[in-house]
Amino acid sequence: MDCVPQYGALRQQLAGANLYLVGMMGCGKSRVGQILAQLLGYRWLDADQVLETVTGRRISTLFAQEGEEGFRRLETAVLGQIGQWHSSVVSTGGGAVIRPANWGVMHQGVVIWLAAPGELLLKRLQQDSTPRPLLQVPNPAQRLQELLAARERFYAQADMSIMQTETMTPEAVAAALLEALPTHVGPQQPVPPGPSPWRGDDTHLGGQT
Repeated sequence: MDCVPQYGALRQQLAGANLYLVGMMGCGKSRVGQILAQLLGYRWLDADQVLETVTGRRISTLFAQEGEEGFRRLETAVLGQIGQWHSSVVSTGGGAVIRPANWGVMHQGVVIWLAAPGELLLKRLQQDSTPRPLLQVPNPAQRLQELLAARERFYAQADMSIMQTETMTPEAVAAALLEALPTHVGPQQPVPPGPSPWRGDDTHLGGQT
């Protein structure tokens, strides 16, 4: 996949390092991730979809059958595999940040927090039909705020972040991130090629967790 010429120098500076998008469900990790990958000539991977492909089960089924702790163990295993690849934009599950082992993988690349106010997240989720196992409760708005409050300190460990507003499009978010990214990327050695059975255009499902 070819890089857009204006981002050629940035891609060279990244030297194959992965970009990991973190943030709450509804923050736009999937759509922004696709745009970033297209502009940089990177592969886009949705960690939730990779997990579904590996296990042959939907995220909602994994939660029901394995429980959240079992799901998180599987998620960590998948991120460990993804971390062996290079030149990828990875949209992670919303709760991936709570396990230290996942940070060990993600900090090998650049971690980007897509922040958004709780009200905006709720509005987006209400307009999205994707199943959200952690919001299958009597008061999903309250549960969303609880999750956000519990996870913010983890998201804050990201290398960089952007606070989205209701008027920002995914394209605008991606452009702002690419403008700021060079100051967050240090000198790196080229990343050796790694195996990957997925192509950037093979992954289309949005994150669910």
